[in-house]
Amino acid sequence: MRLENKKIAIIGGGPGGLTLARLLQQKNINVKVYERDVDRNARVQGSPLDLHEHSGLAALREAGLLDEFRKNYMEGADKTTITNEQAEIVFSDAENKQEEAFGEEHFRPEIDRGVLRSILIDALDAACIVWNRQFVAMQKQGEGWLLNFKDGTNEYADIVIGSDGANSKIRPYLTHVQAFYSGITMLEGNIYDAEKKVPKISAMLRGGKIMAFGNQQNILMGQKSNGEIGFYASFKAEAHWAEKSGLDFSDKSEMLEWFKTAYSEWNEIWQELFEHAAMPYIVRPINCMPLNQSWAAMPNLTIIGDAAHLMPPFAGEGANMAMLDALELSRMLLSEEYNDIRHAIAHYETEMRERASLKAKESLENGERMHSENALSVMTSFFSGT
Repeated sequence: MRLENKKIAIIGGGPGGLTLARLLQQKNINVKVYERDVDRNARVQGSPLDLHEHSGLAALREAGLLDEFRKNYMEGADKTTITNEQAEIVFSDAENKQEEAFGEEHFRPEIDRGVLRSILIDALDAACIVWNRQFVAMQKQGEGWLLNFKDGTNEYADIVIGSDGANSKIRPYLTHVQAFYSGITMLEGNIYDAEKKVPKISAMLRGGKIMAFGNQQNILMGQKSNGEIGFYASFKAEAHWAEKSGLDFSDKSEMLEWFKTAYSEWNEIWQELFEHAAMPYIVRPINCMPLNQSWAAMPNLTIIGDAAHLMPPFAGEGANMAMLDALELSRMLLSEEYNDIRHAIAHYETEMRERASLKAKESLENGERMHSENALSVMTSFFSGT
């Protein structure tokens, strides 16, 4: 086995990095995940994930974790309600009883990001994850790399895999191709104890998702675990909108006034969100890697997930693609089919870029549809199948 006696370092403990670590650990590979969070209890940001049969769920199946996922997924959280800006419901499948259908392509069960992370962490040896290790830089050493961390420690690895997200510090060692701004910005908020704080919204949400469209703007939200609701105000904006706006994203009253002005034609019910959101908001400019990106494969370095192919969230593919990357990369690194590790990595990267490009194109197109003048009718037709 080519990976025998090799030290593999995964930078970043998101779904992709943890899945890859599990898949390699199953084959007794020496793998470490270096994660900048202080410990496993750090709060996980972001909306719930819907996992797809041929990507996220396929990776969990190979990792031997599908049964654990079944015990923890949020039944009914994939139910969708579509409204206009006046909160008038134009589509809902909340009444449709969907049977559990693992193995079928249409079934996309949702899970809280934090719960998925816990499942993956619990599946790894305790010593596999090194917490509170923020990657700073690395230098070539022999046939591998010497990793430097913010706390002053250094670690050697024969192979480094960057799973460190949209602002990857590993990616520049492989390519200087950068992401472009899609023209859409999202403002992420979170509400705790949602049934009590936002009763009208909670009643409409019913434990699932809401997609509201109007005036080329969106409000998107989903039920999270522990009675939380995560929501996004999504809109077209110039580049560097956050800096140019002068807004204080930790000032609740200022953000409420911004919403009343920016979403002035929207019903007052939506103001519940901005009256009760936990501070601060997270501003997310929606960026995307070029669809035709390419680079030369290296024998000791590669990237997965957003570090490799950042894309908009409008097709629900980000985490699924990261977990599929983990699955495919593990298979190729462990395969005897390739002459050496560089050839295995090259094959993985070629296929990864091709599939990610297709999903990124779909995500970009969906983003345009969702922020168009006729977004409501287009999205309603899509979900209703008419």
